[in-house]
Amino acid sequence: MSLLDMVREAGVIGAGGAGFPTHAKLTSKAEYILLNGAECEPLLRVDQQLMKLFPDEIIKGFEAAGKLVGAAKGLIGIKGKHKEVISILRNRIKALQVSDFIEVKELPDIYPAGDEQVLVYELTGRVVPETGIPIKVGCVVVNTETALNIYHANLGEPVTEKYITVAGDIPKRLTVKVPVGTPIIDVLKLSGIENFDDYAVIDGGPMMGPVMDNIDGYVTKKNKGFVILKKQHSLIRRKSVNIEQARRVNRSSCEQCRMCTDMCPRYLLGHNMQPHKIMRALNYALDDVEGQKIAQLCCQCNLCELFSCPAGLYPKSANLYFKGKLAEQNIRYKPIKSQFAARKSREYRLIPSKRLIARLGLNNFDRPAPMTEVNMEPELVHIAMRQHVGAPAVPIVNPGDYVQVGQQVGKIPEDSLGAAVHASISGKVIESENGFIVIRRE
Repeated sequence: MSLLDMVREAGVIGAGGAGFPTHAKLTSKAEYILLNGAECEPLLRVDQQLMKLFPDEIIKGFEAAGKLVGAAKGLIGIKGKHKEVISILRNRIKALQVSDFIEVKELPDIYPAGDEQVLVYELTGRVVPETGIPIKVGCVVVNTETALNIYHANLGEPVTEKYITVAGDIPKRLTVKVPVGTPIIDVLKLSGIENFDDYAVIDGGPMMGPVMDNIDGYVTKKNKGFVILKKQHSLIRRKSVNIEQARRVNRSSCEQCRMCTDMCPRYLLGHNMQPHKIMRALNYALDDVEGQKIAQLCCQCNLCELFSCPAGLYPKSANLYFKGKLAEQNIRYKPIKSQFAARKSREYRLIPSKRLIARLGLNNFDRPAPMTEVNMEPELVHIAMRQHVGAPAVPIVNPGDYVQVGQQVGKIPEDSLGAAVHASISGKVIESENGFIVIRRE
């Protein structure tokens, strides 16, 4: 079986949060393969620790993926502040005799260094076109944990566990490995908190992650971290504003200062993303569809909303509003050029992570979350059939069946983009409908 088939069978997806099936990405032919070790979201600590603990496995998985796409060079992007990890990686690259192919390049400590298009520019100097993906400029990007999973896939081991950081206003900050399908509440309680009535939970990083409506869900292969904060924290209050509330606030106060645009990472890469124009269209009920289309260039990094706007308005919400309206009408933005260059002002408008953390009110919680071994053995796991981009997996087991950990329980539908899913514990299948396969440990 080829590596591509093994990655497909193992159910490897983008572990950084996007969830794109990795086997589909690795069918491309590229000049560069890039490892995204930036982990630019405040408080999250998974990737930097994985590179320290499993450097050989990550390097080998990354190298294998690079050869699969025919890359001439593999570049590992990691923030320069992680000096110990950088030293470990460089030493192991040399020891594994792959220095001619793989190189570590240091990234500035900025947000969003981990945005794919920002990463491509920082590592190669190339700008991904509007509405494009990295392969448009000869690059394929994989996440650190994804590279680790590619290594395991090459050994015939599927993805059944997930690394997650639990951080925030909690007694115990930690990073753990848990079975896919574990109840989220069980992971949250590792923080030392038992009663969450006074707390809210952000699914992912504090910038892009949404506030969870409830905490009764289950861990998927896409989860990266959970940030727990008091409900009255300013970040929770801002992220809990819905689009209609945001529209009312925007209409009342926007003075068209352009700060949302001038600090936008995609605008600084030369794209036509201009949030202040979207705010103008919203506030004055402008019906210029062509002008609204640029909302589709938003990467939802949330800098405009949580950092740039001096009045504390909601430009990203305005972008989302028009994105939704245009999607309903099946209207898409079409670039008018194919070559892009970063704006000259970019180097002066990069956002330091420390400054961002202070603005978010998270200074007191920006602390280590060390990798911790926990005996996480849930009695029941709920394996979601849709925990990736594309079509949901099709169950191939039935209630009453006994399965072993690592056994495939959901397959990719014919002629569809998707990912296989596997049992994360051994036991008896008690349900295979409603989008989940539920397994009871035995």
